[in-house]
Amino acid sequence: MKFLSIFLGAVFAANGHGWNDNIDWVTLDEAKEASKTNGKPTMLVIHKSWCGACKQLKPKFAGDKEIERLSSNFNMVNALDDDEPKGTEFTPDGGYIPRILFLDTDGNVMKDKINVGGNDKYKYYYPSTAGIVKSMGAVSKDFKHEEL
Repeated sequence: MKFLSIFLGAVFAANGHGWNDNIDWVTLDEAKEASKTNGKPTMLVIHKSWCGACKQLKPKFAGDKEIERLSSNFNMVNALDDDEPKGTEFTPDGGYIPRILFLDTDGNVMKDKINVGGNDKYKYYYPSTAGIVKSMGAVSKDFKHEEL
């Protein structure tokens, strides 16, 4: 049993790519399937290993306890490099990175869930965690998930 816990912990840590290994990260396919049964929306973090802005956001995101707390209201997806989903629906206003998208329980990008007060040209770009927390809270309320 101890081995299984260690193994599962390593799997979760690997999926986090350093963006907070305490979050229960899943693949996009797993998130879409889970949404059908748990009724939670999906939060999709798209980033690249070589991206300077991603490298700046990553430690802020990983250390933000409010993001960690709110993550339980979502199916959390961490899409690094080749894990980025294909299709124009995942680039609603461009293919820049990092970008954070929220998906409804049918797997559709919620185009109205943007970084309110952020850059109008890059609506899904979050340079700080305050905007991420704000968006996570708004989406959580829309899906009637109580914040912990």
